[in-house]
Amino acid sequence: MGLNPRTWFSRKTLRKDLVAGLTLGVESVPDGLAQGLLSGLNPLAGLYGHLFGMMGAALFTSSALMTVQVTGAMALIVSDAGLQTLADPDRALYTLTIMSGIILVVAGLLGAGRLVRFVPTAVMTGFVTAVGVNIVLGQLSNFTGYAAQGDNRIAKTIDLGLHIVQWSIPALVVGAITVLIIVLLQNTRVGALGMVVAVVVGSISAVMLDLWVRTPVVLLRDLVAVPGSLPAPVLPSLDDVVFLILPAISLAFVAMVQGAGVSAGIPVQGKPADTSRDFIGQGAGNIVSGIFRGMPVGGSSSGSTLVAAAGARTRLVYFVAGAVMSLVILLASGLVAYIAMPALAGLLIVVGVTAVKPSRVYSVIKSGPLPTVVMAVTFVLTLLIPLQFAVLAGVGLGIIMFVAQQSNRVRVRRVVFADDGRMREIDPPRRIPPHEIVVLQPYGSLFFASAPTFERQLPAVTVESTRSIVIVRLRGVDEVGLAFVEVLRRYARELRAAESGLKLVVSEARVIRQLEAGGLRAEMGEANLYRGSEWVGAALRRAYDDARDELRDEPREPREERREGPRES
Repeated sequence: MGLNPRTWFSRKTLRKDLVAGLTLGVESVPDGLAQGLLSGLNPLAGLYGHLFGMMGAALFTSSALMTVQVTGAMALIVSDAGLQTLADPDRALYTLTIMSGIILVVAGLLGAGRLVRFVPTAVMTGFVTAVGVNIVLGQLSNFTGYAAQGDNRIAKTIDLGLHIVQWSIPALVVGAITVLIIVLLQNTRVGALGMVVAVVVGSISAVMLDLWVRTPVVLLRDLVAVPGSLPAPVLPSLDDVVFLILPAISLAFVAMVQGAGVSAGIPVQGKPADTSRDFIGQGAGNIVSGIFRGMPVGGSSSGSTLVAAAGARTRLVYFVAGAVMSLVILLASGLVAYIAMPALAGLLIVVGVTAVKPSRVYSVIKSGPLPTVVMAVTFVLTLLIPLQFAVLAGVGLGIIMFVAQQSNRVRVRRVVFADDGRMREIDPPRRIPPHEIVVLQPYGSLFFASAPTFERQLPAVTVESTRSIVIVRLRGVDEVGLAFVEVLRRYARELRAAESGLKLVVSEARVIRQLEAGGLRAEMGEANLYRGSEWVGAALRRAYDDARDELRDEPREPREERREGPRES
């Protein structure tokens, strides 16, 4: 795993690793609390997830610079998981984190990293955009100080708009100060520490306002008791496992996709990232996080960008950051307790707005109507239904989109032989002409969903299509479904009814077995089935010559091997 000494420590980059670790550690305190607040449970769980998830994952990820922490999408899934309905929500949260980690580790060991590429960009763009909107909507109550009512975030936002007069002016002031400072400092040399400065200034403003107003601003200490020690390990709650299976799978899937996106942009000593190994790293981070009372974690784009921009090069950065966070918890828990909730809400609102990328949305729209519809449906579902269901719905839409795109990529071309022996491709005729050889070459995946597309592109057989022979060349095709075989069967029957015939040129033994399983091989006869070889075009020429002889009423005597199986070339 991550045992390469060069990824752990380097004297050349020691200073940069220390500075990056210090920056990440300080920034992770308010960020972790904010993600915990977003989950709707104990904000400290987000802080512990940042701390222990980050260090646990650092031992196993393929890249030394892949930061694993609580992400907004994962916090929202936790928020929608219904843990509040269980007897011990906090214990259920830790169990959920461990379960997600186990799923990720198993996926990594099974090499599931190669499957991530099948998740369409349209699905992820719709999901990530909706997550950004959900983050903003989910923090409006904390930002305004009004406890909105409703079954989902849209309903709560409507309720919020209907009760403007009940908004808390002090909370709005604190939130606005925080957002303003983050916006002013994010493009300066302060960088990520601007969030720390903003939360500190916002919290100080809250404490000062509490001296002058009747309605105090909600502080972290009003919600939970902030301990001055690190959390003790806990065991998972086995009674909650069945209830937590679906959100655990959703969390693991989001971690896989987000982590793959993060790791793909981080070089591993000049090599591409090992996505499956990163699954294992994220899984280990979740298991450690859950044991030490933390939330689910995954690859963090912002954290990885921060350490890379600071010049870090080794895994030492994460243990420095962990030490900094531990010292804050041990020595400054009293100050942490005064962090204002509107300040954390302001931080999250900025994060949510930043997650919405209009350029990506526009790119999907430009790619065509189908991706646009899939993106829009994913976006709406993510807004309206719990995220664990939205994630699975997105997976289903991705599968449907993949099948639809693959089925529409089938193209049928006609191969024409020139007098000098060369072959060229042209568009196939609309109808099979009489007394002619028509060679057809399909391109694309010929699985079940593409069979109708292939059939629509075949030249029509009419009453005038007499004494013709159609040759379908399946070179480079290693898999056909029974639906495709049935299309060929119907086409062969139509040709026979018009006193014409069908020949097949097949290069793969597997396809021949599938033709046999579908009954087409026996129905056509061995004389009309040609087996391709390493000599490109040889079997097709043989089929063409035989067809030409048949049309001249000069059929060749079948060779001995024709009675034994498909013709070889």
